[in-house]
Amino acid sequence: MLTVAVTGATGAQGGATARSLLAAGHRVRALTRRPESPAAETLRALGAEVRYADFDDLPSLDAALAGADSLFAVTAFEGGADVEIRQGRTLVDAAAAARLGHVVLTSVAHADRDTGVPHYESKRVVEDHLRASGTPWTVIGPAAFMDNYAGGWTADGLREGTFAWPMPADRPLTLISSRDIGAFAALALGRREDFTGRRIDIASDERTPREMTGVLAAAIGRPISYEEVPLSSVRTRSTDLAAMFSYFTTTGLDVDVAGLRREFPEVGWQSFDDWAGTRDWPSILTPEPTPVHH
Repeated sequence: MLTVAVTGATGAQGGATARSLLAAGHRVRALTRRPESPAAETLRALGAEVRYADFDDLPSLDAALAGADSLFAVTAFEGGADVEIRQGRTLVDAAAAARLGHVVLTSVAHADRDTGVPHYESKRVVEDHLRASGTPWTVIGPAAFMDNYAGGWTADGLREGTFAWPMPADRPLTLISSRDIGAFAALALGRREDFTGRRIDIASDERTPREMTGVLAAAIGRPISYEEVPLSSVRTRSTDLAAMFSYFTTTGLDVDVAGLRREFPEVGWQSFDDWAGTRDWPSILTPEPTPVHH
């Protein structure tokens, strides 16, 4: 049994990893800036120890990592590349100072290539820093997140009967659910000797937007039409996302889905159909009520 510190524990990837580790019988130390949040309470109820930790507060990281065997590390681009790089380096340095036996860093598929996508490039810098740290490491690179198809502007479009996405209808994209990312991370943490020193891009399915539209329509139970959103429209919201979708369309995210399924069957890889079929679409597609001000 390992004691694994999990960063981003109240987020999608960290939460999925924490649940998979707990299910495998490991001790989980869930690190979060919000230890009283509902997501933290859920993990506590499952048996995790919840600790306060902030990437910009080194003493909190040192305290949270003390005595742990391993670390699941995730960094975020929300504050931009410079913030992600600074926080990622701080986390890696804290792991090295704590002399952890293994760090599993979740990055993104193709981050080790010259993509020109800002949030891929920042993760590449963090990967390089981990490799140079002297700490035993594994890097996993998830493909496009299935979970993004049940939120944000995608959900807004689905409410109107449209799957709007910035890619040609017949351009394939490799996909993965946060559940599978967590299952794979837990597998790597539990089998340190098999994974140390490896960088593995992961995906569980490959679908075109046209195929995804059909799957979503079947899962939701109503007609959905596909609409290709112009990259210029995405660029007005985010140059980073526009660069990513341009990369998806031109180079593409090639990940060996069949090979992963053969080598790691215990992950229980979800197809896009599996994932879509287990969403609570009625609640996802119910618009948020508009606050009434008296």
